[in-house]
Amino acid sequence: MKRNYSGCAVCNSTWGNVWAEVEGERMFFCCDICATQFRRLVDRVKTETGWSTLDSLEIAGDRRGRTCVAGSGDESFRCFVAFTPQGEIRIFEKLAR
Repeated sequence: MKRNYSGCAVCNSTWGNVWAEVEGERMFFCCDICATQFRRLVDRVKTETGWSTLDSLEIAGDRRGRTCVAGSGDESFRCFVAFTPQGEIRIFEKLAR
């Protein structure tokens, strides 16, 4: 899966040492909460779109909320997401293209 980070897949932090498999790929996260957030985001996007896999996921923003652009084949899906401190999705809104 193509991603836009050089550190943690969610927040881009370079501290920590959590590795988790997501979509068949071993990925780096700074903490367990970011790993949980990423997995839940991938699952929610797949549920909303009906896609079986994601080819790409670009995330921007901070702890108050993140915008995401997911892609599968030639389709794309944009959303805004905010998480609870436990990594649960608190807000999920589809954004216009």
